[in-house]
Amino acid sequence: RNITRKKTDSSTTGHYDSRNKKHGGAGKGKWVGGNKHSDHLTLEEDLPLDENDPLYVAEEDADPSSYVLSSHETADELRISGAGPSAYDADNDKAVYGPMLTCAEFKIRVSDAVREYFDSSDADEVVRCIDEMKCREYHPEVVKRAISLGLDAGPRERELISRLLACLHPNPLSDDCLELGFEVLLDSMDDLVIDIPDAKAMVGSFLARAVVDEVVAPAFLSNRNNSHPGDCVVEKAVQLLSREHCTARLEKVWGPGDGRPVSELKSAMDQLLKEYLLSRELDEAASCVRELKAKHFHHELVKRGVKIAMEEDGRDHASKSSSLDAMAALFKFLVQNSIVSEFQVAKGVQRLEKILPDLKLDVPAAPSMLDEFETLAREQGFLHIPSGKA
Repeated sequence: RNITRKKTDSSTTGHYDSRNKKHGGAGKGKWVGGNKHSDHLTLEEDLPLDENDPLYVAEEDADPSSYVLSSHETADELRISGAGPSAYDADNDKAVYGPMLTCAEFKIRVSDAVREYFDSSDADEVVRCIDEMKCREYHPEVVKRAISLGLDAGPRERELISRLLACLHPNPLSDDCLELGFEVLLDSMDDLVIDIPDAKAMVGSFLARAVVDEVVAPAFLSNRNNSHPGDCVVEKAVQLLSREHCTARLEKVWGPGDGRPVSELKSAMDQLLKEYLLSRELDEAASCVRELKAKHFHHELVKRGVKIAMEEDGRDHASKSSSLDAMAALFKFLVQNSIVSEFQVAKGVQRLEKILPDLKLDVPAAPSMLDEFETLAREQGFLHIPSGKA
């Protein structure tokens, strides 16, 4: 069939002109003055605001260059009161009254920053990230979110969180923000205990450490008056602060393995190794090694473990050493469960070989005992250096 194109008028023989076509959207684009041949369209956004509209806001009509994010309840109050904008949205070329992000978005970004802090230990980067978000209304959430992530982690991460709170005070987190953050955390203790049974004790330690670090005022503990949820946590913090030498103890409340001096780490290793020789519980010893959070220092664990086993078996080595067998079983278990690497075991044996002359003064049979340990380690598959090259 023949199809004839519709033309704009009878005198036009060219291509179809769509300018006179009524656009869709249920008449959203309407002709001005009823002239269908007019080239100008008036859209809804070009029309003046209706003062009789229930949603009409006079300030929006007077200052169309600004807008308010509805992510916080104080945003309208800030603008109506005449306060200046809290930020500027460069993408939309408009001023922003109130926080730049919603509360949910702020929590996600804070969580990401804290997890990155666990890897880098760079507190200044966290401070910069919080400043850049320009959401002072949500700053109390930083306390709750950081401590909640610390509860799920180990002693090293908890120590980092305590140090982070000290770095965040007083800027960008003020005294009021920190106290409000702890109040929100204490009010949510019932939910935290469901996932983390020891949450009350750990939050109490966080709170007591914050008082020692002068992040939270001691008056915060006395003002609770046992009338709020989570006051049992406050009582725990008060008990920790009431002990003798509480400041020195709370500075080490999260134990070794958190960047403390090497001497403390060595003491912790000696303690767990001696306890293992008494109990011979592999799982408990492995758990203690994990809590040290010192994978780079496991060669010292091997060195000290073999040395302690030698000393336990006495100065004379006439028969097979039971302590040495137990120590070999421990390191085999740690290597099989990927807690200690074979490289760290080999490095520990090499370091032990270097101190043999001094070790012989206390344990004359040390060279033969070390040879026995190396033989056991090779037979059990967690030492792969050739004999005589340790």
